[in-house]
Amino acid sequence: MLEKINKPEDIRKLSLAQLKVLAEDVRNRIIEVTAKNGGHLAPSLGAVDIAIALLRVFNPKRDRVVWDVGHQSYAWKILTERNDRFDTLRQFGGISGFNNIFESEYDAFGVGHSSTSISAGLGINVADEMLGRKSRTIAVIGDGALTGGMALEAINHCGHLQKNLIVILNDNAMSISKNVGALQSYMTNILVSKTYNTLKERVWDLSHTLPTSIRRKFITGAQKLEESLINILVPNIIFEDLGFKYVGPIDGHDLPRLVHIFNKARHNIVGPVLIHVVTQKGKGCDFAENNARVFHGVGPYEEKTGASLSTKSKSYSNVFGDKLCKLASENSNVAAITAAMTDGTGLTDFAKQYPDRFFDVGIAEQHAVTFAGGLAVRGIKPFVAIYSTFLQRAIDQVIHDIALQKLPVVFCLDRAGLVGDDGATHHGVFDLSFLRLIPNLQILAPCCAEEMEAMMDYAISYNDGPIAIRYPRGSARYCKSEHPVIKMGKWEVLQEGSNIAIIGTGKGVLDGEEVAKLFTENENSTPWLINARFVKPLDTGLLNDLATRVKHIVTIEDNALTGGFGEAVSTFMGGTGVTVHSFGIPDEFVTHGKVEQLKDMLGIMPRQIFDKIKTFL
Repeated sequence: MLEKINKPEDIRKLSLAQLKVLAEDVRNRIIEVTAKNGGHLAPSLGAVDIAIALLRVFNPKRDRVVWDVGHQSYAWKILTERNDRFDTLRQFGGISGFNNIFESEYDAFGVGHSSTSISAGLGINVADEMLGRKSRTIAVIGDGALTGGMALEAINHCGHLQKNLIVILNDNAMSISKNVGALQSYMTNILVSKTYNTLKERVWDLSHTLPTSIRRKFITGAQKLEESLINILVPNIIFEDLGFKYVGPIDGHDLPRLVHIFNKARHNIVGPVLIHVVTQKGKGCDFAENNARVFHGVGPYEEKTGASLSTKSKSYSNVFGDKLCKLASENSNVAAITAAMTDGTGLTDFAKQYPDRFFDVGIAEQHAVTFAGGLAVRGIKPFVAIYSTFLQRAIDQVIHDIALQKLPVVFCLDRAGLVGDDGATHHGVFDLSFLRLIPNLQILAPCCAEEMEAMMDYAISYNDGPIAIRYPRGSARYCKSEHPVIKMGKWEVLQEGSNIAIIGTGKGVLDGEEVAKLFTENENSTPWLINARFVKPLDTGLLNDLATRVKHIVTIEDNALTGGFGEAVSTFMGGTGVTVHSFGIPDEFVTHGKVEQLKDMLGIMPRQIFDKIKTFL
């Protein structure tokens, strides 16, 4: 059936029975490609029927569909003229794992971070209304993303404006039970019927012709009557209180039902409506259904069994989680906080061992940071584990609520640097730039697992302000025979040399080692090689010493050059006569692909760095 779909319009030619076959084909296509490429399997399988129903009812070139996060929209990509390229999903030069306005006219808004769909959808809706366009706007948001404060802010604003926005709540956590029965189905049909909504509108219009005293009693009585009926039959009345018409919950895998409800919502309802759709993560794939958390986002796997094809090795996330468990066993004041990333940040074991000291706040990074501040001000030592790219959402809280008050919160920034296949929205290449400007905050970057554990020891004993430890995605490197002693602002000299100093920070130390090796092998010279454990404060004593010994300093980092580590070194060395050459991420958003491919594209592989150094020497 999928072979018959060359454009979205073709879906409207299929019977309802054929739509079910199409859904099965699309799920098989998703499994086939993610088995080879990795990706967000379980969420996209759960949303296949929603995507098909949307394309059956709405015109995606006129009616704009905004998907939240985007990892549930693989079916949307397949059915909007990208099936022939779907094999390139998340590959260098291929299509993105998220919605991207530069990739397709069918992607109404670029996504990657959660809880943005209702805000963007409302903006699109208002813009089309201002420009006189006759269209509908639909925002598809998951129950997890609905925990984000931004989503709630948008719901509040939309309820106030009373615009014709359709919000589809893809709920893959709530079970379908007593709420999905004959009476519930009947009530849902009434709520979306043209007769009910027309009658309701006319009754309210009529009420305005009544004398003031009578009108108030009439409105109050009518509201109580409608509220009592809805309260008996419909959950989540908060949406009604916020100005939305609420419909559901309905079975998100009943395609005829979805098509029917979407059609009614499109034609009959005036004002914002929330359609509560209950789906199953991993639908149609046994191993993804049974273990949706593991198969939320995965690397390549065996298509029939789900067995991972990736080489198992200990990641920096695992190093962090294991070390934090050890620290917690030694110190009862240690607490862990994450924002809906328990597994991804390596905190699964901590959550099991210390449930009273573990807090997953949902997709609410701002709250996570200020909540940590509240813990810290009363004597608890909070470790906040958040992906680098997601901490961007809480910069104000880091500045105002933590650093300004010198609270001893430890920020553990996972996935720092280039992360690979997830692309521009997930590369953690800005944290050094936006954290460096904050007073009272120290920034550390380990080059290996032993150093990371030593930095956590340092952080737990430091109580005069916040600390950020940033570390990369992927396998942890073990390089030291014993744990180093971390002293504030002090770097490690790995190799003494002459004329040129290579200073790497974090993962950049590994590249620095390779560059130094190329010098030894090809130039018969030995450069200084330095591990900059601290990005802030700088080791000013060592830099001043280098100013008397070398003419060139090379810095290597996996962060944006603008505002990054190299810029800090260059600023400090100004006027010393030493020339600083910095290598890192240029002033651009970096696409998706394997990390080595991206570094090669950016010209920051060790051989490329070596060749460029030779030109200025």
